[in-house]
Amino acid sequence: MSTVEPKRTAASNEPAYAYSYAEESRGDGWVLFAGVILAMLATLNFIDGIAAVSNSTFFTDNAKYVFGGLNTWGWILICMGVVQGLTAVGVWTRVKGVRWVGVGLAALNGIVQLLVIDAYPFWSLAMFSLDILVIYALVAYGGKRL
Repeated sequence: MSTVEPKRTAASNEPAYAYSYAEESRGDGWVLFAGVILAMLATLNFIDGIAAVSNSTFFTDNAKYVFGGLNTWGWILICMGVVQGLTAVGVWTRVKGVRWVGVGLAALNGIVQLLVIDAYPFWSLAMFSLDILVIYALVAYGGKRL
């Protein structure tokens, strides 16, 4: 990383230590990535929820859930999808505080995916992995731009 020389103030000869890094905008790609993945997760959760509510043959017939049935989890996934979609828009526009909502939703969705892992195991693990990437992107790079 390259820095510039510290500025000296006119009142004294002490440096002001106002370093400027050349890579200030390097996290913008990660924030865009987090928003896109959140939107994709929202779409996939919404579709999965509709499939679960409509008693589709997509899911395993003899799956056992921690609580509730497939219909209950379908409605949970539909609601998660809608809220995640709205959060993705907030992440893209960098609305203050929405990144923490995104982190919370990604963590909650990760837990939900692990709770319904019996219905579709590999799909749940793939969604869980994407949730972890969203959490990383929003925590590491989702802060306010300088």
